[in-house]
Amino acid sequence: MIRIFAAVTALATVMSCSAHAASVTLYDQDFENPNGYRNDGGDVNIFRTVNDNYGGQPAGFSFAQAFTVETLNVSGSERGTGTAAFGTGWDDPSGTGENFAIGMLSDVQNDRLGLSFDVGIFPFFNVFVDVSSIDLSPFSGPFVPIDGLAPIFRFSLFDNPSGATTIGGGTLLDSVELQGTASPRTVFDWTAGAFGLSTDGNTNGNVTLQIDLLQGGYAAFDNLVLTADDAPPPPPPPPSPVPLPGGLPLLLGGLGIAMLLRRRK
Repeated sequence: MIRIFAAVTALATVMSCSAHAASVTLYDQDFENPNGYRNDGGDVNIFRTVNDNYGGQPAGFSFAQAFTVETLNVSGSERGTGTAAFGTGWDDPSGTGENFAIGMLSDVQNDRLGLSFDVGIFPFFNVFVDVSSIDLSPFSGPFVPIDGLAPIFRFSLFDNPSGATTIGGGTLLDSVELQGTASPRTVFDWTAGAFGLSTDGNTNGNVTLQIDLLQGGYAAFDNLVLTADDAPPPPPPPPSPVPLPGGLPLLLGGLGIAMLLRRRK
């Protein structure tokens, strides 16, 4: 199910909301409903842009992109058809990616994605996102070392006085780098990010968020939520430890006693 709110496109709208609200949601997208997705091989839709698949969600919204930022079929619905990633599909143990995510390459081409908004008078542009290492089997892949490589995404906020759809490149207002974890080429291991980018120094409220992959060979992001806010968000909580089965301590204790008795004999 798509969770999308209308982008803030007018300064007056944001100013009227900010009188009573500390935060305005600009964009909320889990990438679950691409428009016309098709598998170009290896569970990736590489020949349609992100804007082809997700433009107009919400109405009037569009992305800007440089080079082949693409849509990945996380769920592996192509398994058994001969066009799945690495022949068997990807694994997403946590289920965070659900069915679709956005993939990027880190190389000299410098794949980038741009999203433009009007933040009005809010001092922070907050970003909530999940990132993961992953790899492609076709289209010149694989790109990730066999033992994995932690991806590093850079999220940069640029001044955009014209309000045009762009990948950025104006005055840099703020930037944050988010590092994920190294994982096998076919396994999604998601890292949650929550951080604020300062809007200080913008001309008229119009800004552009640029998403860029600096390291990792290839990686994905998903569950992107963007807000205009009075304060940066708290960092996400650390992953919960995996609970041990209730009977495991007793079992381990019993094994320990058995080993001790065996040694005494």
